[in-house]
Amino acid sequence: MYGWIVPQLRPWAPIPLRLIVGYGFLEHGYSKIVHGPESFAAILAAIGVPAPELMSWVTILIELVGGLAVLAGAFVPLVSLPMAAVLLVAALTVHLPNGFSSIKLLAVTAAGAQFGQPGYETDLLYLACLAALVMGGSGPLAIDDLLRKRTEGSAPQAHASQALRSQQMAAARQRRWRLSRHRYGGRHPAPPSAGA
Repeated sequence: MYGWIVPQLRPWAPIPLRLIVGYGFLEHGYSKIVHGPESFAAILAAIGVPAPELMSWVTILIELVGGLAVLAGAFVPLVSLPMAAVLLVAALTVHLPNGFSSIKLLAVTAAGAQFGQPGYETDLLYLACLAALVMGGSGPLAIDDLLRKRTEGSAPQAHASQALRSQQMAAARQRRWRLSRHRYGGRHPAPPSAGA
């Protein structure tokens, strides 16, 4: 029943992934800037990350630049590597001890819902989205797509230019042969082949 619409929508499938992953990373990086990179550095020091001040800024830059790149669909396979590293470190050092679930409802009080520490579920979701974007492409409205089209468009032009040069060289050989034949009164050997 819906078979006719699926092929029409399939190319757009990466867009929701790019939106949530890109915005999510931007939000996390921006939050670290707002609360102060030194606060995040203290958290990194507490979990034993070496050079916590430097790693705080590296993480913030990865989240901001990576988030923006994923939103724009720019260099996604490249930026996915450091983004995946950030996710793996977070999953293994912070979230793994809390189990899988990212939503742990502990109680509902007059103040609202009370939640426990998040598990590694969200880290895995982000990793799965990045993997899908790397394997399936960034989709339409992406810088990666524009670069791919430009690269594919330039290859036929290069082949056409090479073919034109070959034709021009063959025509020049033919002209030289005709001139030399005329000069020697028709007693010149056969015309040169295209490969000569």
